[in-house]
Amino acid sequence: METIGLVLFMLGAVIVSGIIVRIIPLAIPTPLVQIALGAAVAAGSSHEVELDPELFFLLFLPPLLFLDGWRIPKEGLLRDKGLILELALGLVICTVIGMGFFIHWMIPAMPLAVAFALAAIVSPTDPIAVSAISARVPIPKRIMHVLEGESLLNDASGLVCFRFAVAAVLTGSFSPSSAALTFLQVAILGVLAGVALTFGVMLLKNWIVRRFGEEVGSQVLLSLLIPFGAYELAEHMGGSGILAAVAAGITMSYVELFGRALAITRVHRNAVWDTLQFALNGVIFVLLGEQLPAIFLGALDAVRESNRDNPWWLLGYVLAINLGLASLRFAWVWLSFSLARALAIKRGEASADPPTLRLTAAMSVAGVRGAITLAGVLTLPLMLTDGTPFPARDLTIFLAAGVIIMSLTAASIALPRLLHGLAPEAGSIEDANEERARAAAAESAICAIEEVSHAMASGHTDANLYADAAARVMDIYRRRIESHMTSEDAVRIRHADEIERTLRLAGLKAERETLFALARKHSLSDAQTRKLVREIDLLEERLKG
Repeated sequence: METIGLVLFMLGAVIVSGIIVRIIPLAIPTPLVQIALGAAVAAGSSHEVELDPELFFLLFLPPLLFLDGWRIPKEGLLRDKGLILELALGLVICTVIGMGFFIHWMIPAMPLAVAFALAAIVSPTDPIAVSAISARVPIPKRIMHVLEGESLLNDASGLVCFRFAVAAVLTGSFSPSSAALTFLQVAILGVLAGVALTFGVMLLKNWIVRRFGEEVGSQVLLSLLIPFGAYELAEHMGGSGILAAVAAGITMSYVELFGRALAITRVHRNAVWDTLQFALNGVIFVLLGEQLPAIFLGALDAVRESNRDNPWWLLGYVLAINLGLASLRFAWVWLSFSLARALAIKRGEASADPPTLRLTAAMSVAGVRGAITLAGVLTLPLMLTDGTPFPARDLTIFLAAGVIIMSLTAASIALPRLLHGLAPEAGSIEDANEERARAAAAESAICAIEEVSHAMASGHTDANLYADAAARVMDIYRRRIESHMTSEDAVRIRHADEIERTLRLAGLKAERETLFALARKHSLSDAQTRKLVREIDLLEERLKG
């Protein structure tokens, strides 16, 4: 019962962290607040959470990686694939090798394989943390797309390298050629497992839905189970469960383009996944805060093996690792931008403007470490295969946590200043494509309304009733098409639409308040109230969107 109570306290701490971040005037990243609340939970409880690394890995990482793959903006991923691959693969490998040797040189008590594991787990970046930090300052869409694409791929590459390094610690041997061959094998099997399972499950689901109808709760639960199924299938086949979860998410995003799910299913599913993402990310950081006191003491013991008795050495190590990561990322980003610009100029696709120092610095500072790094490092085994404790485990976790905290702090201070003035230009290609898509969808809607209204009116004496209703609905779509024009009339139409949207929102608010008032007077049943309020809520979200 005490364990259940502690879990509930942690979830409560996640909720409180969201409230605190909104209350305090300073732009403090939510993860830092969650770590502090976790430490408060540890101080108020005598029961320490005992983590099972494999269970923790299975519960937290597959759904987070799956969601990253599902929601990644594919157009940005494909457009900037060269730059993203350079950052997500090249930078990760360079970080693992360079920082691994640097950490081992700096901390002789940490074995080289463990140093490689630490370097691998601090290589993935976290765009969610960047989004939270930059919420008050606009960030160029293309930079955000690059960060999201990089994060998706370096999550997978960093975690795979981490698992290889941990395996080297456990076995005591490592062969680069054998590791490369094994990496290729587990990568192919993992991707195939994720794609095959997701595609097969969705085909079966669509067949059942066509024959028997769709039940919203079942569809939401199915989406929650897919990442775990992909992970377990890949691990059973000898592949990478990490890559399977990512591949399953990307496959899910393509399958969803066919629009087979009901609108209400998508609404419920998005709400559930948003909540799950917030809870998992939050619990990971709260859990770090809860574990941090014990980890700190273990890290001190590990440092003393290097004849460094002063605890300030730990801060020095964290600073040195952060500086090394930042310098390496800055140089790599600069080279990647320069190479991408050179190739674009060669193809005649870009101007000769070189990458600016400010843009490079913003991309470098935006390389914040977050939940994936923390979730990964907490899965370090407790024991080696011979039963001896895993070497420098607490020190590795502490240093990874220090990198997360320091990168979040640095980004929260520097990123808004670097991003100021780098907002996306008005009238971008993406905005123009969106406007054209709205107009094309409206034209299709008008054609469909005409056909349906004629079919409904046939055989009825009062055909004008259907014609009038169709005219009112089609008028909404015609106004959308007219608002796509670039004339002064179009500007007036868009302004009128904005006025109408404001008025409709005010009307919906009044409707909802009236329904709640009727329910309080028992003039409307609870079921009827929920139904009518939900209809209003969906309309309101549609207007706000």
